[in-house]
Amino acid sequence: MAYVTQTSEQSRSPEFRLAQGALSGLRQDLFHDAFAYRPMPPMAVDGPITRRLPGRIRAHMAWTPHVVVAGCAFLVFMIGASVVHGSAPPVLALYSFGPAVIVLLTLVRPVLAFWASLISTPFLGFLGSYGDGWPWSPNSFAAHLVVLTVVAARTRPRTAGWMWLLTAGYAVLAEVFLGVGHTTDGPPLLFCAALSLLVVTVLQVRRQAAREVTAQQSVTAVERSRRTLLEERTTIARELHDVVAHHMSVVAIQAEAAPYRVENPPPELEQAFATIRENAVAALTELRRVLGVVRAEDYEAPDAPQPTLAELEGLVANVREAGLAVEKTVTGAVRELPQGVELSAYRIIQEALSNVLRHAPGAEAKVEVSYVLGGLGLRIVNGPARGLVKPSPGAGHGITGMRERVTMLSGEMTAETTADGGYEVTAFIPVAREEAAE
Repeated sequence: MAYVTQTSEQSRSPEFRLAQGALSGLRQDLFHDAFAYRPMPPMAVDGPITRRLPGRIRAHMAWTPHVVVAGCAFLVFMIGASVVHGSAPPVLALYSFGPAVIVLLTLVRPVLAFWASLISTPFLGFLGSYGDGWPWSPNSFAAHLVVLTVVAARTRPRTAGWMWLLTAGYAVLAEVFLGVGHTTDGPPLLFCAALSLLVVTVLQVRRQAAREVTAQQSVTAVERSRRTLLEERTTIARELHDVVAHHMSVVAIQAEAAPYRVENPPPELEQAFATIRENAVAALTELRRVLGVVRAEDYEAPDAPQPTLAELEGLVANVREAGLAVEKTVTGAVRELPQGVELSAYRIIQEALSNVLRHAPGAEAKVEVSYVLGGLGLRIVNGPARGLVKPSPGAGHGITGMRERVTMLSGEMTAETTADGGYEVTAFIPVAREEAAE
């Protein structure tokens, strides 16, 4: 029989663990680093109101919270001075300046300011016995509300709950043991504090949720771009597979048939052609095996051969039928290029014209294909959108795919807006002279 030994932590009841976690949170929020120096940072000035202000005023608006806290400290000082007006200077200084200094303390040491406000409350209550409230005198009443609000805004929402509970505990203790013959102002303070802390907590939760949503959207955008990039690379790999597989198959067939075209070929020649055929078949098998790793399960190889620049006129005709005015220009000595270059050039022009249809409806486009000595130049430019059809938003994935194709062929590409509000895509794909001659 197997005996299960429970640790002391596992044997404790859920209620005990809940209480232990709550006390641990209290210690972490209000006791750990209570004297820590944490100056209040400037306010962000990118809000819907502050961003509309002039630059010089907007820079000063960053210190608005500090000015508000200082104004509250001055108000607390004035309340205290009015209550003990005419008293001895030490009493006037301690009663008036004490709560005001505690309010200012929230700017640099927020947790310490809360404890200072709570601990000083009974002493200020006795000093201000002329007032009607107990245990909070008029100025400490206002000071404690300000301290609770500022500290809650500068800490986590859980801290606001702990501060309210400690304040309520002190109010009950002061009323039961020290409040004989006094009128209590604990309930009004607790009610006002609850409203203030609730508003601050809701704003904090909304702000945190907005930050998390923004961060998640950024991560999602990055992941979407990466996924699109991988999908585009997979598409390029599939298309190049069809190109390379065709050539490798031709090499294998010609190597197998070559010995029969020569009368009485020497054994060395037959063995050389046999080796060429074996290597071509092995390379073709390995190519298909590697492609199977990136190929989707529902992918079907196209029946038609991959397009080349010779079919560019058909692409332009299809785009014109879709309503896009396209002007095609071919310069230089037209020659046959490697099939990978022809395929990538065709796809780049196809994607660029598709982008014009989606993002600039009603615009006119120009396609320029330049056969130069060192390679192939492409330029697709369009004007601004015209007409009543609204452009559809895009994520830039088409540009990413075009860059991938150009980079794969060691070329260069630019994609940018033009001075008249249109868009221009230029690419140069280098082609070695011996490759173009094949």
